[in-house]
Amino acid sequence: MTRTILMASAALACLAGTGFADTSDKRIALSNNYAGNSWRQAMLESWAKVTGQAVTDGVVAAADAFTTAENQATEQAAQIQNMILQGYDAIVVNAASPTALNGAIKEACDAGIIVVSFDGIVDEPCAWRVAVDFEAMGKSQLDYLKTAMPDGGALLEIRGLAGVFVDDAISAGIHAGVEENPNFTIAGSVHGDWAQDVAQKAVAGILPSLPEIAAVVTQGGDGYGAAQAFAAAGRPTPIIIMGNRQDELKWWKEQKDANGYTTMSVSIAPGVSTLAFWVAQQILDGKDVPKDLTVPFLRIDQDTLEANLETTPEGGVANVEYSQEDAIQVIEAAK
Repeated sequence: MTRTILMASAALACLAGTGFADTSDKRIALSNNYAGNSWRQAMLESWAKVTGQAVTDGVVAAADAFTTAENQATEQAAQIQNMILQGYDAIVVNAASPTALNGAIKEACDAGIIVVSFDGIVDEPCAWRVAVDFEAMGKSQLDYLKTAMPDGGALLEIRGLAGVFVDDAISAGIHAGVEENPNFTIAGSVHGDWAQDVAQKAVAGILPSLPEIAAVVTQGGDGYGAAQAFAAAGRPTPIIIMGNRQDELKWWKEQKDANGYTTMSVSIAPGVSTLAFWVAQQILDGKDVPKDLTVPFLRIDQDTLEANLETTPEGGVANVEYSQEDAIQVIEAAK
């Protein structure tokens, strides 16, 4: 998969001779608010794989990961305060809320700790943000559907975790796309919590009250559950936008082979956690890093389905993991 964010390797050459402080004694922690779906599990696995090697190589002294049990901002704020007391040099945060953690984030910054947020970003000015344009990701679904079905139709929207920045942003993009394409209407909306089992139950619960559904717009981790709910209800299978999970891609491939089923799949790569790690390491290393860094979402189309399915582990998510060199090039691109 091509990383469109990467600049020419000349950027690295320009930086090769620049000296920066050693980070071998620095300790970085991951504060994660939720691990209840395959994307979050893949995110944590990518973190462990890449940061574990960085510790082995002596790049940093530690890269410990912590996940809260209840996905509550108050619990995560307490977790961050504990990391401050433990003396971590940097904290990488996947946040339960863009605002509710700001007090704890500011405490960390005031203590001289670098804070880098990703995926669920924070808006405290002292923190860095590694973000996907989630609104654009949501809108891209309508861009696809207006071509796939020019006559439009009724949509079912499956949202993510209520109250989380990512859920609000993707939904805003979907609604913006509907406003631009009024031949589509949102007939119903449920929260699937980015989990197939939750999505299946939620869709099964709302289907009896819905008209014929032309397409299902989603946020990731919900497409296969939606497909199962439509099948169980004996309703025609609409176009269901997928979210790069292996079970979704496998189902899509089976339907494609059986009847030519077409759709697209889009999500943020779980390996964005590794980019956030390297960004934190680079800041500790003395680099001048812009506060806001943007990475592209990972999209799979009809002609790239098989290649992506082949490289996605069973139960996993299509992924990209990042190196220190990738982080340097992302930083330079942002300048």
